[in-house]
Amino acid sequence: MSEKYQKTYPDLGFGLTLISRCREAAKPEGFAPYRKKRLRKMRKRETLAQITQRIDTYDSFFQDFGYPCPLTQHLKRTVNSGFPMYSLFVDAHFMAEMCAGILVAVTDADKFNGGLTLDVAEAGETCKGMGGRQFLMQDKEIVLRDEKEIVCVLCQGADEKTRVTKNTTNVLFYAYAVPGINKEHLEHGLSIAAETLAKFGGGKVEGVRIYGSSPM
Repeated sequence: MSEKYQKTYPDLGFGLTLISRCREAAKPEGFAPYRKKRLRKMRKRETLAQITQRIDTYDSFFQDFGYPCPLTQHLKRTVNSGFPMYSLFVDAHFMAEMCAGILVAVTDADKFNGGLTLDVAEAGETCKGMGGRQFLMQDKEIVLRDEKEIVCVLCQGADEKTRVTKNTTNVLFYAYAVPGINKEHLEHGLSIAAETLAKFGGGKVEGVRIYGSSPM
């Protein structure tokens, strides 16, 4: 965490988990009932109310920067239609987000250039987002950098460089908090992602790490 980040967003949580030697798969055996079990737990009235409250907290933060929060639409779709089905890596990411009510990115750990720094952008900085989009930073936007460039913007999305593919074997999930989100929720969501890839992708969980803290 950079000094500027800690000064701008003191004690704000951030977490990550690395799952090594994974195998991507579209429909691994046993995954369907596992997803249904997670979905039933998520849809319980009290649990869903808490998840909705956390997602509303993210939405408020996004709106302060003028962006729509993707979690809001994801939640509506999940409640009505269940978890989306893409591939194991992406599905684990969606389950982590929806079951914990937090914002999670799924990336190929081998595509980063060096170490990672959680930082605050300066107005006018740019980043190449997924699908060739160009992200233009506002002052005080939360960003993640490797030693070469910005690799993710909290309110705009991850870059194309670190995107997971069918050839990815070392998967890094990371989760941002915003003011009002407790670090325990980051740990919960990342643990779901890690468990899923270990169980159905044959990966090894290299730990779940949470940095900083923030109030309930």
